Amino acid sequence: MFSILKNLFTAGDNNQLAEAIKEGAFLVDVRTASEFSAGSVPGAVNIPLDKIDSRLSAFKNRKNIVVFCQSGGRSSQAKRILEQNGYQQVINGGGWQNVYRVVTA
Repeated sequence: MFSILKNLFTAGDNNQLAEAIKEGAFLVDVRTASEFSAGSVPGAVNIPLDKIDSRLSAFKNRKNIVVFCQSGGRSSQAKRILEQNGYQQVINGGGWQNVYRVVTA
């Protein structure tokens, strides 16, 4: 049971995350605008989870997409929405601080 929750709400393999970022992944913070303005990952764009459906065109022609939030829950939902809409190279980066550490390493 714990492993299921861990896979759902954590970033998983940071090696895959680091490689995607190295290759210029599209970094998307799915938290609210106010959360984003309080701090995020350098180079990230803010597309709140509740706006993903209406902003699908922003993801078009992106080789790798990394979604992240506060703890990994909303980014898990964002990943699922994107995959349901045909985007296959989507990584759940988990919490924004995890992605921040990889970007600034």
